[in-house]
Amino acid sequence: MINKSTKIFLAGHNGLVGSAILRRLIFNGYENIITASRLELDLFDQKKVFNFLRKNKPKAIIIAAARVGGILANNNFKAEFIYENLCIQNNLIHAAYLNNIKNLIFLGSSCVYPKNSKQPINESYLLSGKLEKTNEPYAVAKIAGIKMCESYNYQYKTNYKCLMPTNTYGPNDNYNLNTSHFLPAFIQKVYDYKYKKIKKIVIWGTGKPKRELIYVDDIADACIFFLKKKTKETLINIGSGKDYEIKYYLDFIKKKLNVKGKIFFDKSKPDGTKRKLLDISLALSYGWKPKISLSEGFDLTYKSFLKNVK
Repeated sequence: MINKSTKIFLAGHNGLVGSAILRRLIFNGYENIITASRLELDLFDQKKVFNFLRKNKPKAIIIAAARVGGILANNNFKAEFIYENLCIQNNLIHAAYLNNIKNLIFLGSSCVYPKNSKQPINESYLLSGKLEKTNEPYAVAKIAGIKMCESYNYQYKTNYKCLMPTNTYGPNDNYNLNTSHFLPAFIQKVYDYKYKKIKKIVIWGTGKPKRELIYVDDIADACIFFLKKKTKETLINIGSGKDYEIKYYLDFIKKKLNVKGKIFFDKSKPDGTKRKLLDISLALSYGWKPKISLSEGFDLTYKSFLKNVK
């Protein structure tokens, strides 16, 4: 039974999703949260991870630690994306089992599903087709994590759940144009156009692929919600239930920042998957639902972005 005094280890508390989970745990009155910086705990070292869990004895683990990035980073650093993610999740999931920790949340991504999935994407579509090539190594690592949790649940009667969020945004995001996801990249590009006199706004691809976005605090709430739930299913999609063309998001940001600049689409660059709308009916059936609109979420995100710029 998970309650406010339960000892919870949050791995990856400094990242976009991890920092949101930490904020929400504190906001909701959880008083026994364990975190560790990279200097305090090397998640690539299996023995250190095992000893850390044995010493601290958490009753639950949330794995928000991962190597993540946008289409450019995924394409350029395929080896790091598969190796680092496999190391982190293998060490944490297996060490959790060895230390008799029955409750665990593993966070993945909607890119685990086949490139040409029927829409909206149901959990049952996993491994039913070929993956998008640009982020295949990352997706393969995350699929391995899902199957690892499923296998441990089956064999060892653990309560390990895998939440697959759609594209995520929010405070504490990465705005590096070489490694970021599309929304923070758009925010940075529109801001630079307006305030740094960059001559034009250039976007990869055609602008026609559709993407679903979810504000990071909604994912954090889902992690806390499902940590306390007993579910029959290991894999659960987490999304907003709405998607729009890439170009729509850019126009939305331009309007928010009162920018009139023309957009140039670099069609020599890849579009990625054409559409990735998640079927979130399973999560909804358990009583979770997203609460924060795109407009409200963007305002909170941009406020945080401006603080970092200044």
